[in-house]
Amino acid sequence: MNTDREYDLIITVVNRGFADQVVEAARKAGAQGSTVFYARGTGIHELEKFFSISIQPEKEIILNLVKHSSTKTIIHSIIEAAGLSTEGKGLSFSLPVSDVAGVIHNFNDLDEIDEDALE
Repeated sequence: MNTDREYDLIITVVNRGFADQVVEAARKAGAQGSTVFYARGTGIHELEKFFSISIQPEKEIILNLVKHSSTKTIIHSIIEAAGLSTEGKGLSFSLPVSDVAGVIHNFNDLDEIDEDALE
């Protein structure tokens, strides 16, 4: 098994309304972008009752493609801002990424991007 991977995908699940906290924490720790989308929880603790009607809480999923060397620092920052012990009730984990296509910037120096070349 090759452990010399270059990238990880950090996946964070939080209660709806807390994605901005995750994105900001990840950015401060070195992440250079995030993708946010909506989901609904279906776990045993997710089902709530309101006047005997089941309600499935809405969630936000945040994806961060990061350099492997930064993964632990970024996850720690995310958990500090929106972890399980916070109101956001966040869960964050990473998955190894073996291949990446379409990364248009250098993770080490964003100032080198030629904006005209992207158009």
